[in-house]
Amino acid sequence: MTENDSLWIFGYGSLVWKPDFTFKRSQVGYIQGYKRRFWHGDNFYRGNEDMPGRVVTLVEDDDASTWGVAYEVTGSQIEEALKYLNVREMELGGYVTRAVEFTPREEGQPPLLALVYIATHNSPTYLGPATPEEIATQIATCRGKTGHNIEYLLRLAEFMRLCCPEVEDDHLFSIEAATLALVPYLLGSKQAIPTM
Repeated sequence: MTENDSLWIFGYGSLVWKPDFTFKRSQVGYIQGYKRRFWHGDNFYRGNEDMPGRVVTLVEDDDASTWGVAYEVTGSQIEEALKYLNVREMELGGYVTRAVEFTPREEGQPPLLALVYIATHNSPTYLGPATPEEIATQIATCRGKTGHNIEYLLRLAEFMRLCCPEVEDDHLFSIEAATLALVPYLLGSKQAIPTM
């Protein structure tokens, strides 16, 4: 593998704020044909075996697009990033990989091919659809090795508002609103609420 080798990796969940691998550069942008949904269970990072948290995956939808961050890894970074992500996303997360076309937000930048990790309904930790209120209740009560499930939700919403302010992600923001509505109740029960 030479320094000229290059691979782009698209993140749409925790990868947008916590890639945890070395990369050459990153770009905010979107992929077409997928919608982001809190339909995947997490029994390690944001939950446990008894109370799995809710994290995002991608669901095919021709009319949808999903915004996130693409990271370019080059040379020896490629093997290191893939080795790390194969544990984080595939072994512990139940995700599979696909190649997708990524369109950078910055004008004048051509689309590029990127690797993305997607949890399918065949995964043993796949939870499937639920109402925003049901998802919020689950998120509000779950915690895993890397922290509270609420932190995951709030950081994703924060990314969208800061980096893609023109994009209205109804699914994400409705779950955020439903979860924040539960906070006074959680404070009353003295359950620890994560801070950003």
